[in-house]
Amino acid sequence: MNNSLGNCLANILNVIKILQNNADKTECQDNSCTKPFLGLNTTLLCFNTRPIMLYRRDNTPVTLNYTNTAGTLTTTDVFRVESVTDDSVGVLLLEASVDANGVTTYINTNTYATINLGCVCAIRCLPDTIVNNV
Repeated sequence: MNNSLGNCLANILNVIKILQNNADKTECQDNSCTKPFLGLNTTLLCFNTRPIMLYRRDNTPVTLNYTNTAGTLTTTDVFRVESVTDDSVGVLLLEASVDANGVTTYINTNTYATINLGCVCAIRCLPDTIVNNV
């Protein structure tokens, strides 16, 4: 892999990590009498995760295995950035869940992995979301 591509990917992943670290969903979960507004506030940022997919040179997504809460070995291709170096990214594996309305949410699998950026050629950012317990 071209070293500049690796640095470019690492830079993008670092920006995602910084955005996630600066996210604060506390006010979004405040349903008490002290909540600072009524109803939905469209200027309030409630998300704490920008889920990503990583792609190999042959345009296939990077997939990793984990054991779900039912004890079944499962595969995912959706991750949350946890750490970044020049040549690797530490990720939290996310489990996709689609509700009856077709809305996709992501669940923390409590499974972490390190992916070599030398095997990655593209990043796909999915819509921002809230992932509990991160």
